[in-house]
Amino acid sequence: MMTARVREILSWYGSDNPGTLTSLARLLNHGVLAGTGRLVILPVDQGFEHGPGRSFAMNPAAYDPRYHFELAIEAGCNAYAAPLGFLEAGAREFAGQVPLILKLSNHDVLLEERDPAQAITGSVEDAVRLGCVGIGFTIYPGSEHRLTMYGQLRALAEEAKQRRLAVVVWSYPRGSGLSKEGETAIDVTAYAAHIAAQLGAHVIKVKLPSAHLEQAAAKKVYEKEGVPLGTLAERVRHVVQAAFDGRRVVIFSGGAADTDEAIFEQVRAIRDGGGFGSIIGRNSFQRKKPDALRFLKTITDIYSGAKK
Repeated sequence: MMTARVREILSWYGSDNPGTLTSLARLLNHGVLAGTGRLVILPVDQGFEHGPGRSFAMNPAAYDPRYHFELAIEAGCNAYAAPLGFLEAGAREFAGQVPLILKLSNHDVLLEERDPAQAITGSVEDAVRLGCVGIGFTIYPGSEHRLTMYGQLRALAEEAKQRRLAVVVWSYPRGSGLSKEGETAIDVTAYAAHIAAQLGAHVIKVKLPSAHLEQAAAKKVYEKEGVPLGTLAERVRHVVQAAFDGRRVVIFSGGAADTDEAIFEQVRAIRDGGGFGSIIGRNSFQRKKPDALRFLKTITDIYSGAKK
């Protein structure tokens, strides 16, 4: 059944065709958070992005691509996102059991780069063939290669929408234009979310913002206008505001491994700040499955209101 909240969210994408809206609805109406407007997505691109040993050695079952399908299904996630190889390894066996998002771009860490770029590692046609609800793409605002990535994303987003798919954008500030602290600064994170929205994203993934203000010109405005930034919930609210006053779905990265309670506090801040949910990879699949399922259940309980 289509809830009022999902109908409201779909109404924000008035230029999209019914097929694309159906894909968005599949994403929003699946799993334990179905119909709430909240999302918990399992992303497993870390094998490509960080290396298999760093990603899976602590839970060897996770070397098997099928493990991640099973985890997403058993946990009741809204979707499972991964690069081409991982999805091809299980899409037939698990067809129809969880919405899939094909990550069309990836980057490795075999060469240290001050200004990273992403390689296109899949196609919209691959996403259609595998039965996906959407494509994923990473951009690096702050990199000297950012304009090329913006152009690639715009073209892929246009093709994806023509093929009735949703567009999910990982917008991760990084590069020589930013300090390390600036990669998660509140002004930069909000800017990154806005850029993704302007490039046609339906769902935007960003990292949780710190209270740091990176850009001098932005800092003057934030301080003059008294933008509330003191708590994580306030910073989440500002990032969501930057994505068309909350009319684009913004979810937040789970980041590197942390204590359970620290992550649960972050989830509460996302919920209280009006964020739409979490996309949690390493903190999920690096655990043995029973522990991962308990962990993800607590997160979905927080978002659903079953747990404070």
